[in-house]
Amino acid sequence: MHISNLLLWGFAATLILTVLLSASRPLGLTRMDLPFMLGTIFTSNRNNAPWLGFAAHLTMGWLFAMIYGAAFESAGLATWWFGAATGLVHGAFVLTVGLEIMNYIHPRMARPYQGPTPTRQLEPPGYLALNYGKGTPLVTLLGHFVYGAVLGAFYS
Repeated sequence: MHISNLLLWGFAATLILTVLLSASRPLGLTRMDLPFMLGTIFTSNRNNAPWLGFAAHLTMGWLFAMIYGAAFESAGLATWWFGAATGLVHGAFVLTVGLEIMNYIHPRMARPYQGPTPTRQLEPPGYLALNYGKGTPLVTLLGHFVYGAVLGAFYS
């Protein structure tokens, strides 16, 4: 496995993914703020949450880059299209399983059927994260498609 390439391009791919997701918010495609959502796992301070979440997302991006590298080695394919296909699977996992799991482990996120509480909580993502807007699944899949394509293109 080419660890140095995975570290470099995992960093780059995660930055691109984060920029795509972040740029889609002001464009009205989604309301999901993944760095904020991840950051509020670690702190209730809403001013510190975005940078903590960005650090967590970057770390997760590196960890997932290692999984992609293992997939490239196992399949004997390190191409942009195989990376992109892997990215679509990754994005589908995030939408169907990852965000649902986060909903139950996140200390500051409301549960799907929970009523109002005195403590301000994040909105649960819902099925395919549709609570954050109809464009959220598309933006999430596109971001992960690009993430995988970047890793596949530059891995070897």
